[in-house]
Amino acid sequence: MALPFGLLRILLVVNAFASSVTARNTVVVHRALSQGNDVEVVETNRRGHATRFAQDAARRGVDIVIGYGGDGTLNEVATGVAGTDTALGVLPGGSTNVFARTIGMPNDPVKAVHLLAAGIAARTIEPIGLGKVNGRYFCFHTGVGYDAAVVQEVERRASMKRWLGHPLFIYAALRTWMANYDRKEPHFTVTTPGGEHAPVDGYFTVVLNTNPYTYLGNRPLDLSPAATLDRGLVAVTFRTMRVTAILGGLGGALRGGGVKPSATLDLQTDLSELQISHDVGFPYQVDGDYLGETKHLEFRHVPEAVRLVRPQPV
Repeated sequence: MALPFGLLRILLVVNAFASSVTARNTVVVHRALSQGNDVEVVETNRRGHATRFAQDAARRGVDIVIGYGGDGTLNEVATGVAGTDTALGVLPGGSTNVFARTIGMPNDPVKAVHLLAAGIAARTIEPIGLGKVNGRYFCFHTGVGYDAAVVQEVERRASMKRWLGHPLFIYAALRTWMANYDRKEPHFTVTTPGGEHAPVDGYFTVVLNTNPYTYLGNRPLDLSPAATLDRGLVAVTFRTMRVTAILGGLGGALRGGGVKPSATLDLQTDLSELQISHDVGFPYQVDGDYLGETKHLEFRHVPEAVRLVRPQPV
């Protein structure tokens, strides 16, 4: 359903604890979005809060819900409006802001809001696909195994994340590698329906809905250009934790063009479904939020799951 031109009802969901969200920035963002629109502002204070705000807004017929915070806040808002006529808006407020940057936004919310406001004014709203794992949507990726263990280590020091940013992730990756993750035995098996691909034993899998996987500073970590908002999911699985294999794969991603399949790295693209399972629990994270351990993950791609406001140049 196309939004009419004229005044729109917008809900701005703010995570005031996100690293780039300040009182001043929020005032600037609210002022920019309020030009010709009716904007309500709410603040989250616990996990899951943004989803409830977004669901309520969709039930009330609000035209657009905007997630202003980190990737976790955006994930919750997207989950709340998925499958409804309410559109999703994105504003970067965290330290990395993978999805916002993937769709062409700068990492500064004060600069980004003008692009979002231009997209709203032009009504550049289009349906996009999302991934879904065990009933929860994800915008850009789900990390399984080592990747999730690193996110868990970061969340143990959540109070430091606002100030340290990427150095904290590097510290967490090294600490997890050295002390907290079994590198001797595979942690799970990746299978796809229909027998098109043989089962793959893995230590570290990333299931992508978009590319890049993340950013290291200003550099994108490109795992697969096949991961786009209008195609199926991509699964990248490391079959070993040898340093040479991990660095070789990620080194190729930093150079651009994506990783290449090999004896130690499995790459599957355009997936509508896949499963990851093991008889012992393994960790996973969704869009940067650690969700604990599980013995089974059920993935599927959901085309046209949500209506996205595309940013426009000004």
